Amino acid sequence: MRSIENKVQTVIIFVSLAVVLTAGQEQYNSEAAKSSYEQQQAPMPHSFAWAVKDEPSKNDYSHQQESDGTVTTGSYRVVLPDGRTQIVTYKADQNGYVADVKYEGEARYPEYKPSSYNKPTGYPTLTETAKPEYPSA
Repeated sequence: MRSIENKVQTVIIFVSLAVVLTAGQEQYNSEAAKSSYEQQQAPMPHSFAWAVKDEPSKNDYSHQQESDGTVTTGSYRVVLPDGRTQIVTYKADQNGYVADVKYEGEARYPEYKPSSYNKPTGYPTLTETAKPEYPSA
């Protein structure tokens, strides 16, 4: 009977300890998770354009964008390794980002040539006498 009382006391002590330890912790507050950032200024109208064309590295791409502070439109283009040009035209506003992707040109790939395989020479071949022998059980 004494061991049951000891077990009950032990359980009560651990439960009490758990209650005391968790009582001091702050509970999750959804307000604390919200960002305190507030935009200081209204969105600013802007416009830019740039391009890179470097023959030695085969880099050829550009980007242009305009915004009135509410709606942003633009496009960018890049010459792909297969020879095509990818052109993305986009619009971003309060409804989200919408992109239209187009390709100019036709993909070109190098002609496939199967690699040839030459059997290595100078290696011994497995003959009847060279097979491994295992002792019988």
